[in-house]
Amino acid sequence: MSITAIIAFLIVFGLLVSFHEFGHFIVAKKSGVLVREFAIGMGPKIFAWYKNDTTYTIRLLPVGGYVRMASEEDHDDLEAGQRLYLQQNDEGLVTNIDLRADQEEAGFLFQIDQADLVDAMTLTGFRYGSEDSETLSVSKDATIVDDSGQENRVAPRSSWVESAPAIKRVFINLAGPAMNFILAIIAALILAFSLSQVSLNEPILGQVVSNQPAAQAGLKVNDKMKAVNGQSVKTFTDFATEVAEQKGKTMTIRYERKGQEKTTKVTPEAVTVSGQKAYRIGVVAKGETGFGDRLQYGFLMWKSWFTQVSDGIVNLFTTSFSLNKLGGPVMLAKATSTATNQGFMTVLALLGMLSVNLGLINLLPIPPLDGGKVFLDLYESIFRHPFPKFLANGLIMVGTIALVILMILVTAKDLIQF
Repeated sequence: MSITAIIAFLIVFGLLVSFHEFGHFIVAKKSGVLVREFAIGMGPKIFAWYKNDTTYTIRLLPVGGYVRMASEEDHDDLEAGQRLYLQQNDEGLVTNIDLRADQEEAGFLFQIDQADLVDAMTLTGFRYGSEDSETLSVSKDATIVDDSGQENRVAPRSSWVESAPAIKRVFINLAGPAMNFILAIIAALILAFSLSQVSLNEPILGQVVSNQPAAQAGLKVNDKMKAVNGQSVKTFTDFATEVAEQKGKTMTIRYERKGQEKTTKVTPEAVTVSGQKAYRIGVVAKGETGFGDRLQYGFLMWKSWFTQVSDGIVNLFTTSFSLNKLGGPVMLAKATSTATNQGFMTVLALLGMLSVNLGLINLLPIPPLDGGKVFLDLYESIFRHPFPKFLANGLIMVGTIALVILMILVTAKDLIQF
């Protein structure tokens, strides 16, 4: 794989994951949920930075990403006897908790007796040099610095994702796929405005090649195709499909020219394309250049991607299962490499298709995918009580194991093929 292809792969992967996770991130923030980490990639951290209560990380393995929200399973615990350095503001609230040793410049030394950073937001213990126990109030916006120097904001119960109303959690989980669909629309519109002209798939001829069957049969530019052998056509795709199905047989084409309907007979000629036999009559769909036409083309392209991907997903579950129907990171890298060789437009189309694919796959009602989480949250919203926790955890565990095994099998299959 060339350097250009590697860069293209990283850009495509980064955009897919970034848009998806940004959807979860921004809606969680707006819902009052503390987002502790926004990660692109998995595995060891390459680098990280902390801003506005969130740690942003780039990780080594380009196989996904995640938004880590504060939760009942991910909050700060301080142990009795632990020594740390504290800073207070003018109101006496603790604003910084530094767990590193020998950090005198970080404030005053304090030994913990009891700590509650969930509900009461207090620290009870002793200042260095004092024998009197005291209880200090902790700001809900206080920062904790761990042994490695990484900053995090404290996570009181009110900031946990579980504390958000169930309907807000539904929107948090739906936001990821929604952002993938938005990315696909952006890609389609950029594609539409980058092309010299676009086709709206109308059955109107934009070009008739001289000395080929259509021209010899008298067809001209701007003729509107109406039917092939009595079979009505509504789009240029319909027309092309009907022509291809004739496989060289003479056919009767009904068309409209300047308001008058006419008929003619055309015999497709055989050609060889990439080693495969095909048939053509020598016509091209009409192209458009207007602003509105380009907008319409962009949304038609998005609709086409959506239809192709959704049909593929339905096919996956309604026919015999095969790993050959699936692709992982290796397949993505290979597809990006191939698209890069064909130019920017092809990469853009691949990005749009993959973004729709990621969005729809994540809507499947399988924990731990977004669709599975939406199912659990909708259950709570409708029945006014959480889905049984032991059962939810079991479903998530089984789903996670199944997805990991599937990813390993798909990646192995892709490596063998490529």
